[in-house]
Amino acid sequence: MCDAPMPVRTAGKPRLEGWGLNLENTRFAPAEIAQLTAAEVPKLAVKWVFAYPGASRARSQPSIHGGVVYVGSQDGTVYALDLASGCAYWTFKADTEVRSAVSLDESGQRLFFGDIRGHLYAVQAKDGALIWRTLVHDHPDVTLTGTPRYHQGQIYAPLSSKEWASAADPAYSCCTFRGGIVAVHAEDGRILWTAYSIPEAPTPVGKNSSGLPRFAPAGAPIWNSPTLDAKRQRLYSGTGEAYTSPAAATSDAVLAFDMQTGALAWWRQSLAGDAWNMACFIGGGENCPVENGPDLDIGAPPMLVRLADDREILVAGQKSGHVFALDPDDNGKLLWKVQIGRGGFAGGVHWGMAAGEGRIYAPIADTEFTGEEQGEPKPGLFALDPATGKTLWYAPAPDVCTTADRPACDPGFSAPPTAIPGVVFAGAFDGHLRAYAASDGRLLWDFDTNRPFQTVSGEEGRGGSIESDGPVVAEGHVLVNSGYLFGGRMPGNLLFAFAPSK
Repeated sequence: MCDAPMPVRTAGKPRLEGWGLNLENTRFAPAEIAQLTAAEVPKLAVKWVFAYPGASRARSQPSIHGGVVYVGSQDGTVYALDLASGCAYWTFKADTEVRSAVSLDESGQRLFFGDIRGHLYAVQAKDGALIWRTLVHDHPDVTLTGTPRYHQGQIYAPLSSKEWASAADPAYSCCTFRGGIVAVHAEDGRILWTAYSIPEAPTPVGKNSSGLPRFAPAGAPIWNSPTLDAKRQRLYSGTGEAYTSPAAATSDAVLAFDMQTGALAWWRQSLAGDAWNMACFIGGGENCPVENGPDLDIGAPPMLVRLADDREILVAGQKSGHVFALDPDDNGKLLWKVQIGRGGFAGGVHWGMAAGEGRIYAPIADTEFTGEEQGEPKPGLFALDPATGKTLWYAPAPDVCTTADRPACDPGFSAPPTAIPGVVFAGAFDGHLRAYAASDGRLLWDFDTNRPFQTVSGEEGRGGSIESDGPVVAEGHVLVNSGYLFGGRMPGNLLFAFAPSK
């Protein structure tokens, strides 16, 4: 804990907004916010390392405001850390794991975040005191994976679920969850409206061999942080696969909701016929849909990108390895679509992309997960022309996974990158955080987090895979989580803070 009380320095509008760092989800920090130049990047060194107690994964992306870092953890503890030293000003204990980033309101005085069981919290930024707590949906498998977004007095929380895993039980009555967005009043936590990714409610469609009813349609979870378009009053989200047959028309799609009412304005499906759940993975259990995959979600938030001619487009990435652009002024008309990765169950574009200075930065995972992937894997980082989708450069992922002490190592890039003027940062499954020149993809800096470190508490922690959440650059620092025990990745429990050495 910090020796001194938290200074009163969090007043004023936050300069970074939520998981995507701005309403448009482009993950670009301009110079006045980053306060880090391309020339300083090769001088980055560890300033401090913080350990999440008892954790095997670190996936709540840190938020920085006024010299304070707000971040959640696997055991449900939310921390307010001093950016300069890593000591903790206060802690708050949620009911269970906090996987989302922490969002702030326009004053910087209130924090909002979700937990793995679907609770949304509001707490005071100055001391962590609880303001309110709301269960955003009554489905028993609901979860908040994507970061809730605050805007003008409302919080927009994306609905995902664990029902894809519940379906593996042949005695489970599959499936009844629908993805969606919930709008919540920031003052008191009241639910204002709920918009579903599948408009039709699930109804009985027969019985399984145990005599339990089967339901459809279901699925299309939203596990990305919503993109907010204040000019058009739209909210954009990508959806995952359907859980039941036939696959819903809004699965693996980009959806546009009205920000005031939740009405579905338009949608653009990228892949039809994708229905899958965990019953398929364990050998074709009774609840496996006839389509049996291929499970190619749009897990990355769509980005609202401004072109050189001042037009705006929506850019989305998919686990299939595709990146595509839509016209937000023409009901999501497809403008271009390219495939840059092999794709697959754990391939393609997974958690997010970045955009800035006339480039889209798309990380490709392309890990071998099922052993049935086809084609050449292309793990690494791509820079694309936002007007055409043309590849401007490709930086293949270095393979550092040859040593015996890294049995779960993989070179793929799954976590979202983050860009600043002249530089793009990207973390990998192998635990390395790397910085590339925005102009041509030259490697500027490389740091291995997958090893033991002494932490600010005096105890030893260990890094692992960098996965699900990306680096944050603000106030002259680079912060990144390391550790992800899920899907064969390398566990860890660390938060790193880097700053240029003198």
